[in-house]
Amino acid sequence: MPIIVGAPRSGTTLLRLMLDAHTDLAIPPETGFLATDQTFLHRLSRQEFADFIEQFPPGVPGWQDFCIPFPVWREALEAIEPFSPVNAFRTFYRLYAARFSKMRWGDKTPSYVFCMRQIKEMLPKSRFIHLIRDGRDVALSWRKTWFAPGQDMKTLASHWKQSVSAGLDSRKDGSHYLEIRYEELIQDTVSVLQRICDYISLDWQPAMLNYFANSPARLAEHAERRRDDGTVLVSREQRLEQQRLTTRPPISERVLAWRVTLTPSEREEFASVAGDLLDTLGYEP
Repeated sequence: MPIIVGAPRSGTTLLRLMLDAHTDLAIPPETGFLATDQTFLHRLSRQEFADFIEQFPPGVPGWQDFCIPFPVWREALEAIEPFSPVNAFRTFYRLYAARFSKMRWGDKTPSYVFCMRQIKEMLPKSRFIHLIRDGRDVALSWRKTWFAPGQDMKTLASHWKQSVSAGLDSRKDGSHYLEIRYEELIQDTVSVLQRICDYISLDWQPAMLNYFANSPARLAEHAERRRDDGTVLVSREQRLEQQRLTTRPPISERVLAWRVTLTPSEREEFASVAGDLLDTLGYEP
């Protein structure tokens, strides 16, 4: 089961759509629930588990993104014997993949970069793909979104550094970890996708290069997010806008855009927080 992780705005949605274009693999919108404390999950009955997942994340449920009717989900849970959170999660992914008549499934949730070991213990066949992008380009893209942790370079650099460092810490897990650079994915797409396919035991298909043909339909799953009180957290239009570039072929101009966009002071601010990690990763000063 491939799981794409990394700092937000590192190209994880792009890679998701590329892999999802394979005729055998389906990858849903971000889930988030695999990071839930296992002790808590094991205390839940089937009904409680169903309720919890349907209302996840608490306060701003996102189940509508998966386009799986509640009755279908609940009926599938009732058929699980013996019932366990692990079997229930596998059932979710199976149901999602079945929507597209696909036999394999994966996940793309950037925040899972912080809990890869927990997920691997729960789902031993997980294969993590850690996508890394120059943090300055991440910051440029991130600060334009509704979910940015802040607008200043120091805040964005700190969050990027935390995310990437968490992923790098999992390098020691060997066969469960593959590191991919966003820049290489854009500039040498075929060889990078072939390497990923080898890693997850998936045959290479040229159709993966034509991912953008299906991107609008796949992104259409992204629904409006409302809080429990009925107020809108983010509109459907906002969510689609932040991913609009994935409806086009890879854009080489997105690589090292910081060179022409960041001011000298912004570069200095970023470097003061994460310059050491940029250097470790081999990115230019």
